[in-house]
Amino acid sequence: MIRILTLALLATTVGACTIPTYEADPVSATQWERRQDAIVRQQAERERLCRITKEDDPRKEELCRGVSGARQ
Repeated sequence: MIRILTLALLATTVGACTIPTYEADPVSATQWERRQDAIVRQQAERERLCRITKEDDPRKEELCRGVSGARQ
């Protein structure tokens, strides 16, 4: 019985991970502005993490992917 419950829980958890997220497009100018501001903040954080990560860190390549001016 415990095996069946464990398998059911595992199947549910794995299934939930594969559901794509949906984000509706903004409809007002304020929503667009907030969205763009969030994108700019995320990019700035990526650039900061790329800049402060040591060269021998295994995450360096992943953190700097898509960052302009990154030394890899």
